[in-house]
Amino acid sequence: MKSTGIIRKVDELGRVVIPIELRNQFGIYEKDPIEIFVDGSTIVLKKYEPNCIFCGSTKKIVTYSDKLICSKCAEKINKLASNLD
Repeated sequence: MKSTGIIRKVDELGRVVIPIELRNQFGIYEKDPIEIFVDGSTIVLKKYEPNCIFCGSTKKIVTYSDKLICSKCAEKINKLASNLD
């Protein structure tokens, strides 16, 4: 992990401001969803990207029965379903 040298205080509502330089660098804009991860004692913020429920891919995502699935996993499911017929 690389330090930016930027330090921010948490306000009374628990908010932290992400500096504009970092938001621009990572393509984070007002109202964008941010995903929060915990790795041991480290908190990681990441711009949210929808991903496949099976493999985690973020490429070529489609919605099926309110679930996100990538095209590769959708093809595998179709092949599996064809073999059952």
